[in-house]
Amino acid sequence: MQTEVQPYQKTIVACFAGYIVQAIVNNFVPLLFLTFQRSYQIPLSRITLLITFNFGIQLLIDLWSAFFIDRMGYRAAAVIAHACAAAGLVLLTFLPQLLPDPFIGILISVMIYAIGGGLCEVIISPMVEACPTPNKEKAMSLLHSFYSWGQVAVVGLSTLFFVGLGLAHWRILALIWAVVPLLNLIAFTRVPIAPLIGEGEAGMTLKQLINSRIFWIFILMMFCAGASEQAVSQWASTFAESGLKVSKTVGDLAGPLAFAVMMGLSRLYYGRRGERIKLDRFMFASGLLCVLSYLIIALAPYPALGLLGCALCGLAVGIMWPGTFSKAAASIKNGGTAMFALFALAGDLGCAGGPTFVGLMTSVWGNDLHQGILTAVIFPVLLLLSLLLSGKRPRSLANVAEP
Repeated sequence: MQTEVQPYQKTIVACFAGYIVQAIVNNFVPLLFLTFQRSYQIPLSRITLLITFNFGIQLLIDLWSAFFIDRMGYRAAAVIAHACAAAGLVLLTFLPQLLPDPFIGILISVMIYAIGGGLCEVIISPMVEACPTPNKEKAMSLLHSFYSWGQVAVVGLSTLFFVGLGLAHWRILALIWAVVPLLNLIAFTRVPIAPLIGEGEAGMTLKQLINSRIFWIFILMMFCAGASEQAVSQWASTFAESGLKVSKTVGDLAGPLAFAVMMGLSRLYYGRRGERIKLDRFMFASGLLCVLSYLIIALAPYPALGLLGCALCGLAVGIMWPGTFSKAAASIKNGGTAMFALFALAGDLGCAGGPTFVGLMTSVWGNDLHQGILTAVIFPVLLLLSLLLSGKRPRSLANVAEP
């Protein structure tokens, strides 16, 4: 087995770096929103649309990938993904100044790097799943931890850069971050890529997938995993600023960064110790911890305790996304690219829907963020229920659904 795995070690490393690229794509530009507002005189209401636009493009890529990635091939998709990520970051440094409306230049740049981010999300997990590793659950958890470490690096190192050299030099930093996908692009032209479906086997059709009840249970799990994660992560900075009365810089470090560190530690822990822990038990315990963290955030009498609940939530949700991928791959044989693409779509819908739900419920409760997060406890509760259902699948659903 060791001889069989060794050629794919470089593939796995390139996939780890691919998730760092996705973290750069999703987390760098939001740090520049106020800078864009001041530099280009763009209203903040338009600037914030960039988040929706970024994830909207990624959702479209998720859906498109279910039909076309297999025709394109994983190597070509990986190269295109990294080329788009690098190009979008580079264009950001000069395109807004060339166009009459700078916002259009930013929008085009975001669209291009969002294509790269969406492709990375769809192809990286199945590429690791296809590698002949002895414990795929461990590999998947370790893989997803690199998104967390990438997020920590982007926020932390960018903050240090801005403190040291000033926000006026943000274009230099954008070019520095663009080097990461460029280097990984070169790696993906050389590393071996294992087929997701074995030789002589056929992947499930889209019709077979959507007719499978266990598939829809995993879709619900993916949605709830994304919603449970982002419902807290996206509001953590606001929670820190309003509750602790700190600056935005401190709020970003105390909120989202602490969340990302704890989420990364959870994934790293299972990635190192996974062979000793049953995945279902770890996920169920994490789900219970997630419910507890929501209750602490919403009901804690002291703001600092609520912030601790945010970090605890990061620890709890860490295994949910990669764990669902691993459970689905083991339960639905030959699900293929379409399955992973639709799971990415469900997860991204949860990432968008969770924070939106919190915002809506906060407004309903008179702008009380605590109450908004309390109502969002429905997501980890549904995740626990779907986890229980996923362990009670009939024999006929364990592999292929009825055509």
